[in-house]
Amino acid sequence: MTDVFTVGWTQMADGTKDDYVRLDRLYRDHTGGELVGNLLATFRLLEGPTLGYRIDRARHSRQSATRALRNGEPTEFVVAALLHDIGDVLAPDNHSAVAADILAPYVSEETAWVVRHHGLFQGYYYFHHLGGDRHARERHMASPHYDRCVDFCASYDQNCFDPHHDDLPLGDFAPLVEEIFARPAREHRV
Repeated sequence: MTDVFTVGWTQMADGTKDDYVRLDRLYRDHTGGELVGNLLATFRLLEGPTLGYRIDRARHSRQSATRALRNGEPTEFVVAALLHDIGDVLAPDNHSAVAADILAPYVSEETAWVVRHHGLFQGYYYFHHLGGDRHARERHMASPHYDRCVDFCASYDQNCFDPHHDDLPLGDFAPLVEEIFARPAREHRV
């Protein structure tokens, strides 16, 4: 598809209000139609090597979302459970922040906070085995979202490595992802 509008400048400083209004509309129309497909394609990059676990990261994430769905969690929390490790393929050393930044404009502050901090909170289960502090999460005890993050890791992360679990396929979650990412984006709040 050829764009019907193209700016006449080569430096952003030369753009006019009309240019930016039209560019913004073109960009939003394009990304709105591609976002969910791009997220699901990125999610599929989690498929493959198990890296020593009994299942791959995609199945781990589907298992997390399946458990959240079956426990009656809100749709945005189910989607967050599905996408909580999506940053692994793009930024393994700060995957939690990447996933949280993807979700933040579309979910509550609490849900974004849980995803942003789940990597640190998950460390409760293994940091001490690697010479770290398993209680590192306690520096966030004053947060109103602390208990929700502890629960997320206990209920939907550390226990989602079971090769015999009847987790749902990715396609079953696509309508939920579409629902959440169809929301008007809010300013980044975390």
